[in-house]
Amino acid sequence: MIRSFSSVARVARRTVVSAALLALAATPASLLAAQPAAAASFPTSHTLNLSFLQDPGQPPDPDVYYAGEGLLLTRNMYQGLLTYKPDTAERVLEPELATSWSVSSNGLVYTFQLRQGVLFHDGTPFTSAAIAPDFARRAAVDGGPAYQVADVASVQTPNPYEVIITLKTPNTAFLDFLASPYGPVMESPTALAKYAGNDNDQTYLETHDIGTGPYYLTEAKVGVMYQMKAFPQYWGPKPYYTTINLPVIDNLSTEEIEFNDGQIAAILHDMTTSVIAQYRTKSTVSSYALPTLESDTAYVNENKGFLTSQTDRLDVLEAIDRTSLVAGILPGRGVVAPQAGPKGLITEPYGQQNIPYDPSKLQALVKTLPASERNFTVGYDTGAPDDQLFAEDIGAELQADGLNTKVVGYQTSEIYGWVGDVSAMQGPGTPNMLIDYFWPDTYNVYTWTHIDFDPSGGLQYLNCDSVPNETNLDNEALETGSLQTYNEVIENAVHSGCWLNIADKDDAMVAQPWLKGIPEAHVVAYPEMLFLANLYPG
Repeated sequence: MIRSFSSVARVARRTVVSAALLALAATPASLLAAQPAAAASFPTSHTLNLSFLQDPGQPPDPDVYYAGEGLLLTRNMYQGLLTYKPDTAERVLEPELATSWSVSSNGLVYTFQLRQGVLFHDGTPFTSAAIAPDFARRAAVDGGPAYQVADVASVQTPNPYEVIITLKTPNTAFLDFLASPYGPVMESPTALAKYAGNDNDQTYLETHDIGTGPYYLTEAKVGVMYQMKAFPQYWGPKPYYTTINLPVIDNLSTEEIEFNDGQIAAILHDMTTSVIAQYRTKSTVSSYALPTLESDTAYVNENKGFLTSQTDRLDVLEAIDRTSLVAGILPGRGVVAPQAGPKGLITEPYGQQNIPYDPSKLQALVKTLPASERNFTVGYDTGAPDDQLFAEDIGAELQADGLNTKVVGYQTSEIYGWVGDVSAMQGPGTPNMLIDYFWPDTYNVYTWTHIDFDPSGGLQYLNCDSVPNETNLDNEALETGSLQTYNEVIENAVHSGCWLNIADKDDAMVAQPWLKGIPEAHVVAYPEMLFLANLYPG
C-alpha cells in the first residue's frame, strides 16, 4: 500500500494600512469588484487573450504537471470522471465524464456509469476501455500525482459505459482524488499506444494533448507562448471563445501595461497587494476575490539553533501578529486563519491551532540567548509576492523582539530540494523560518495532513520530525474517515511548533469589464485557473 507523495516541485503558487485598504478588508470575499456601471460595448471577437506571468514550468501533461498556473492548460484540455461544482466554497462533487457512481459498503468497490457520445481530441470514442490504460500510464510515469491511483487493485469494464474500480484498501479520499485538479484524467488509449515511445508518451504530450475537454492544444513554446482552440466535436456546450492565447509575460509590470491597454482580458494570479488595491479603485476594471483552499503558512526549522526546542519554537510563533499582517497584506482577499490548515477541510471543532499572540515570551527568551544564536533568517518563495511581504513584516516583528533578522528569497526548485535533506537544514544556507503558501491536492483533509506534516508527503520543506506517529494515524484516518484521528495528527503538528497557518487566502483576479462568467468558471479546489468554456463577453 503506497502512502507517499513524490517531491516533484509544485511551482509556487506571495505596517501601516490606509483607511481605504482597511475598508476593503471588510468587503465580502465571494466577489470583490469595482464593477463598472455599464459597459458601452464589448469586443465580439471569439479570441480570448490571457497570459502566464511565468512559464508553467512543466509540460501540460496531466500525469506530470503538478504546479499552479498551468492548470489553466491541463484542466481545460483534459477531464476526469468527477469534478467539483464551480462557484461555491463548499465541497460538492459533480459528474464530469461519469454520469453517476456508487460505492460498496466496505469502501473497496466504486462503480461508475459513463457519459456517452464523448470523443477524444484524436477522434477516438471515450469508453470504459480508456480507464485502465490511463491509470497504468499515470503509475508508470510516477510523477507527483501518481499516488492517486496507487491503491487501485483492478479495473473491470462490464460494458463500454460502465467501469468498476476495486481498491486494495478502503480509501475515503478516492472520490476526491478523481475530482482533484491533479487527479487522473481520461486520455485517448489510441494515442497512448501510438505515441508511447520509450517514455510513456511524455515527449509527445509536451506539445500535444489527447484529452476530451472543450479545448485542445495548438501551440506550446516553452517560455514564449501557449495556445488552445475549441474542439469542434466537444460533447458539452460549445464555448464562446474558440481561440485562447496565453503568451508568457516576463514580469508583472509588463502584464499590467498590456492589461491596461486592453491587449489581455484578465490577470488571474500573482498580483501584488498594491496592484490589487489600485485596480479595485478603478470603475473600468472588474476585480474579484474568489474563495480557494490556499493558506499562507510559516514553516519553522527545528534543526537549527535554539529552534531545536519545541517550547522555543512556539515562543517564536506566538510573536507573530497575524491580525496586523493579514490586514496589511491581504485586505479584502484574506482572513486570519482560526484553523491549522486550509479552510473547510475539517469541520469545527476539529483542526484548531490556538496559538495566541504574545511576543513577551520571545522577548524574554532572546535575552538568554548568546549573540550567535540571535541571527535569524526568514525565507520566502521568490515566485510569491504576498509571501515576500509576509516575510518582510515578520522579520521586522522578530527584529523588534530582539532577534537579528534578515529576509532572503529562495527559488522554488531550491525549496523543494530541501525536502528530506536534514543536514541542509542545519547549514547556513537555509532559513530558520520559511513563508510559503500551500493548497491541498483535493478538498479532502488527507491531502493536507499527509502532504504538509508527513516527511514523505512532499511539502515537508524544513524537515520537522516532531509529529509522532503521523504516517500511521494518517493511513488509519484515510481508511476510516475518522475526523478524530485526523484531529490527533493536527494537534500533534500544532504542538510541535513547526507550523503556523497565518491566513486563508482568496484568488485575486482582475478582468476587463466586458469579460463575464468568472465566478461561474472558478472552482475553490482549483487555484489560479478558470474553466474557460464558461466565459463570454457582455
